[in-house]
Amino acid sequence: MTAALKRQDLKRQVENASNPPAPALLGVDRSARAQRWIERLEPSRAQAAAAIAQVHGLPDLLGRVLAARGADVHTADRFLDPSLKTLMPDPASLQDMTKAAERMADAITRGETIGIFGDYDVDGASCVAQIERYLRAHGQKCLTYIPDRLTEGYGPSPKALRGLVEEGAQLILTVDCGTAGDAAIAAANEAGAEVIVLDHHQTGEELPDAFAVVNPNRQDDLSGQGHLAAAGVVFLFLVATTAALRRAGAYQNGAAPDLLGLLDLVALATVCDVVPFKDANRAFIAKGLQVLRLRHNVGLRALADEARLTEAPSTYSLGFVLGPRINAGGRVGASGLGACLLATEDEGEAATIAARLEGLNAQRKAIERHMLEGAVAMAEQALTGGPDAPLLFLGDADWHKGLVGLVAGRLTERFMRPSFVMTCGDDGIATGSARSIPSVDLGAVVRDAVEEGYFLKGGGHAMAAGFSLDWSKREEAAAFLTKRLSEAVARSSESRTLGLDGALSAGGVMPDLLDLLERAGPYGPGHPRPRFAFPAHRVTWLRSFGGGHVRCTLQAADGGRVDAVAFRVEGSPLGDMLLGAEGRQLHLAGHLRRSVWQGRERIELMIEDAAETQDSGH
Repeated sequence: MTAALKRQDLKRQVENASNPPAPALLGVDRSARAQRWIERLEPSRAQAAAAIAQVHGLPDLLGRVLAARGADVHTADRFLDPSLKTLMPDPASLQDMTKAAERMADAITRGETIGIFGDYDVDGASCVAQIERYLRAHGQKCLTYIPDRLTEGYGPSPKALRGLVEEGAQLILTVDCGTAGDAAIAAANEAGAEVIVLDHHQTGEELPDAFAVVNPNRQDDLSGQGHLAAAGVVFLFLVATTAALRRAGAYQNGAAPDLLGLLDLVALATVCDVVPFKDANRAFIAKGLQVLRLRHNVGLRALADEARLTEAPSTYSLGFVLGPRINAGGRVGASGLGACLLATEDEGEAATIAARLEGLNAQRKAIERHMLEGAVAMAEQALTGGPDAPLLFLGDADWHKGLVGLVAGRLTERFMRPSFVMTCGDDGIATGSARSIPSVDLGAVVRDAVEEGYFLKGGGHAMAAGFSLDWSKREEAAAFLTKRLSEAVARSSESRTLGLDGALSAGGVMPDLLDLLERAGPYGPGHPRPRFAFPAHRVTWLRSFGGGHVRCTLQAADGGRVDAVAFRVEGSPLGDMLLGAEGRQLHLAGHLRRSVWQGRERIELMIEDAAETQDSGH
């Protein structure tokens, strides 16, 4: 061990000694998912919880939930009512925003042809649709280019941007991409167009030679808005553009475009891109769900109908019903379908695209299931020889390029370590995606791998990244990543805990309880959904269904019952514990969800973890 590592180790020992671990809730030191159960509300925050409840006239439980998520008596109202008025930042606080907005306003005033280059996922499609709808409101058409995931890969290419210029584009907007598009932007400049980058991905010190680069994650941006999805950045850009147009004398004879009507798109992207639910993002989601309930967006309405979505829109329906269907176009079909659906005003076109996306999503599920089976077998074999491996680095030339990210996410969830999954083209170049675990920054290490020559291209966020490499050099890349990530993964594994907001009994699961908890929503990354322990509940009925899911009924000691479900757990330690538990008691942990089936509403427990009890039957 080097002197530097020894110093770091000593520092951690001192920190651990001064901050002893919290006692395990219900005595669960190691659950089925290798987690230690703890109270989410730290003892030092108990007074804040009581104060919130007293000052704002809230039940104690809600006060505890709010305090555990960082609220105090002064900020609790922002959590309970996340409004744009209080939470939306000044667009001008983002570097280059004013410059970009004034250029866009000038282009609209002059009637210039505007090109849009967008990513093919939900965030990119939502960005494109926002801008198309905005330009349509100004009576202006645009040229849109969405690259094919399978043949063109990620981000702008010189050929694509030159093509937009040849079609007449004088100003090009790259949305949800472009920060790493140096060559493409240089090509556009040479062809005579100007480029504005609207992005949110992490970046190094060097930026492309664009007219403006609006990215809250560029290193010189001091706005503090790095948590925004690209759709959030685009929304702020349109707000700033509207202000610039108004300063230039526009809208004197009519109203400005309805920007609030675009918030359903912003909410959709914010949820699906798994960015933190904090500050402006919470307001975007809360207000976006209100807009979504109005069913004004023709495409989203058609997609919801195609998916037979009858319950009120929620973060769940955005992330697990609508989002995957929009993504299916980019993953296994035509990349531009999602953006076209979200932007269209034509009922017939919307219905046609929605039906096609529904079919592509079913196809995606089948391909993903086959890939996952192979990847799991490959991972299990790798871990047999090295069970302490800090990461999985897997590839197969026959895997579908558009689904490697989904498979990586499933592997990370199952094996609780970062997963890199790739496939290889005929040219010998592998492309892949990676997914991480808490406290392990993949975006940073992927950028380092590019700088060190192990990856050809790469970038992303802390929790997700994309990359490409020479297939013949994958062992060298795996060795580099293993060396770089081993310490961080070990620290994450040692400190793996499951925060719980308290304990409940099956008999206490009532609609009123969920109504209460939803007052502090929306919930998601950075603002986690309330999670509860259900101590010593007996599993009275159980069955597996679908793609590795488990459904069961839990009974408390007083006879109260609650239905429960665990998704994608078959074959995992959690799945094994549940499937062997019928007739026995377990400690269970999870969150509550409102479910509607055949017009009937019920509350069910979404199981996230389980642990044996002293009276478990073993």
